[in-house]
Amino acid sequence: MSAPILRVDNLEIAFGSNTVVRGVSLELRAGRVQGLAGESGSGKTVTAMSVLGLLPRTATVSGSIRLGETELVGMRGRALRNVRGQRVAMVFQDPSASLHPQLTVGHQLTDHMRRHLKLDRRALQARAIELLDRVRVPDPESALKRYPHQFSGGQRQRIAIAIALACDPEVLLADEPTTALDVTVQAGILHLLRDLAIERNLAVLLVTHDLGVMSAIADDVAVMRHGLIVETGSREQVFLHPTHEYTRTLLAAMPDSAPGIEAPNSASSTTESTS
Repeated sequence: MSAPILRVDNLEIAFGSNTVVRGVSLELRAGRVQGLAGESGSGKTVTAMSVLGLLPRTATVSGSIRLGETELVGMRGRALRNVRGQRVAMVFQDPSASLHPQLTVGHQLTDHMRRHLKLDRRALQARAIELLDRVRVPDPESALKRYPHQFSGGQRQRIAIAIALACDPEVLLADEPTTALDVTVQAGILHLLRDLAIERNLAVLLVTHDLGVMSAIADDVAVMRHGLIVETGSREQVFLHPTHEYTRTLLAAMPDSAPGIEAPNSASSTTESTS
């Protein structure tokens, strides 16, 4: 197995006297989806946000987060801004909140590229259209001139993914990316994330409370509770042979209609909904 692109080692996060993440260690590898599962308040989203230094200033972070040879814990200013978007990107739960309502899709999509890639106007336009086409936003050239409210929720999340991919990052952090979407649209987004990981050799961290979502896409799974990782392993190991009682409890609560453990393949993604 290849060396990890991103390595989290003994991460601890506290807000005052309240420690919310305790000794978390994770490894993200190119072309693979690492799932991080747990109920609300388990510390999974805080863990993901710490990678990009998005925690409030009241947070105290210790341990190590290494992107290749670069230590991210304690990084500030220009150095951190150069990592965000260019090497590590993030897709948030609600695209309505992460997209600016008063800026066109084209403006938002080219903003990072303008700063990091130094492309001219024609190249920016061409790349933006290519990205929207890849994430299956209909009529991408026209879409660049429109505003977020003119798209469905699923299309807005696809646009958010395109923005995250604009500068060809090595790592994509996806924080509950399908929670705000209906089940049919969720499947399309999951297929897309899975295919992008493979096509772009992208290391993906998928954060979710929904084990059904996790079972459909993750290669490896870590289960988190009360700031601790209580179980980790391949998707098959965790879902078919769980060792921790908390994992077994979460699995028992999954609805019968939840996806199976077989990840969607590229062929199935070609027929996905673009809603």
